[in-house]
Amino acid sequence: METVYAPPTDPLVFLHDDADIVVVDKPAGLLSVPGRGDHLADCLITRVQAVFPTALVVHRLDRDTSGVMIFALSPHAQRNLSTQFAERKTQKAYVALVQGEPEEDKGTIDLPVIVDWPNRPLQKVCHETGKPAVTDWRLVKRHGDSARMRLVPHTGRTHQLRVHMLALGHPILGDPFYAHGAAADYPRMMLHAEELRVKHPESGKSIRFRAKAPF
Repeated sequence: METVYAPPTDPLVFLHDDADIVVVDKPAGLLSVPGRGDHLADCLITRVQAVFPTALVVHRLDRDTSGVMIFALSPHAQRNLSTQFAERKTQKAYVALVQGEPEEDKGTIDLPVIVDWPNRPLQKVCHETGKPAVTDWRLVKRHGDSARMRLVPHTGRTHQLRVHMLALGHPILGDPFYAHGAAADYPRMMLHAEELRVKHPESGKSIRFRAKAPF
């Protein structure tokens, strides 16, 4: 299930920077933060710190997910942004290509998620011990054997979108954990964090960052 870690070497794409924050379009296949062991040391935060030495982690994306990530450039900005994420005051939108076509055009998935302990890092739906997880979804385009979806999570559980799409019966294409057979046979996981809205930690003004999906 685990694959060899071979992160991309392309230069980072910076979407925005100012005195308080820096925003990056994270490539698929790159860890957000270091993993355990020297072979997992290369990650987005260390690459960002090579350009912005004071950069601090605020949130994470899965290794195989691409898209918008924001970093703080001071402890004050980190506390402010971390609170926004913790209190669900941020707004996030993702694009995904999934296996098959949903019958409906939109819906909401409200299924609790928790780690599948014997099979970690996999997560699972569990109505007894799971933590609340809610995702709105909308069909963008039908492709016959697949579909393009817009996903808006209202909670931030580990692998939430991936598990929710699996529970819907439409796993994300290329997902190394939850897709199987032909659905897993893709060069990357087809999940991209396209949009992030936050309040600027200094001005308090609402700002939106976007990075177009590369698929």
